[in-house]
Amino acid sequence: MPEVRVAHERCTGCGMCVNFCPVDIFELGSNDGKRVALVSRMEDCWACDTCVGQCPENAIEVIESREEAAAREAKFSVRAEPLPAEERTRYRYWQKTLREILGLRWDPVAITLVKQNDPVPNAPMPRVKLRYCQSLMMARRGKTLLMPAQCHACPDGTHILGLTEIPPKLASGEMYLHFKKLASMEAAKRMVAERPRLPERSTLATLVAPLGDTPATPDVIAVIAKPEQIMWLSMSASFESGKRSTFHVSGYNAQCVETTLLPYTAQKFNISLGCYGCRASSDIGDELMFMGIPTAQMPALIEGLKRLGQKAIGDSRRKIYLPPNV
Repeated sequence: MPEVRVAHERCTGCGMCVNFCPVDIFELGSNDGKRVALVSRMEDCWACDTCVGQCPENAIEVIESREEAAAREAKFSVRAEPLPAEERTRYRYWQKTLREILGLRWDPVAITLVKQNDPVPNAPMPRVKLRYCQSLMMARRGKTLLMPAQCHACPDGTHILGLTEIPPKLASGEMYLHFKKLASMEAAKRMVAERPRLPERSTLATLVAPLGDTPATPDVIAVIAKPEQIMWLSMSASFESGKRSTFHVSGYNAQCVETTLLPYTAQKFNISLGCYGCRASSDIGDELMFMGIPTAQMPALIEGLKRLGQKAIGDSRRKIYLPPNV
């Protein structure tokens, strides 16, 4: 259980933490005659840091003890066998092909949803709680992270990916109104009710890693790139069939739904423009977007990309049809 501290000398009693906490751990009360925020249900805290970000006086801290982190890690013993050498070689080849032909700055990310009772991959857990989208950003930079529910800081993402139940304020849509992200409670309820999700408690942990170093068979590969690079990936998928693609995009719950869950459940690649959460809580650049690709689609996509790389990509990047200066 994390420890939540409120600096009452700075707290103004504005109630922002009360309004924004998805699990209602705060209440307004009195401390030496001053109206302040009090922590009344610390045992329910998710350590999502929403209160920290919304407090106008920076009066709130959320702290996880070293003992708690060690106890959490001890619950997950390593049981999974290492990947066969042939499989590891294939993922490294895919990563090399994607980076070289597209000119990606970052590694593609292998995503594995570890189901209940599945063998647990050999991977480190983060020292601090992270949002799922934050873990993707770390994986593109070379980090491998295993995150059971206790390591996740976003109750929205954990519910969508099947790690936990949904807190009442999120289920009702109330949080969307507090953040002023939707026009009405009716719209917020519809957003929550209609978004796809996995069955509650069906997922034990999420695993993210650079594709070339993943310790487990990925369910989805995420590519974080510029629109032009995502365009070539989309064209790669159409190279043999000539079929156009249909994408599901909303700007809400982007990485958990659009980049991960939809490719996982539909077994079709999908693009994402990002969302409020991932852009507010990670270092993702304004110029970047996302694509989630189910592993089963990767061989055909890689072959299409290689063929496009023989001529079309180079011609386009050289702007061969740009009118000359006269």
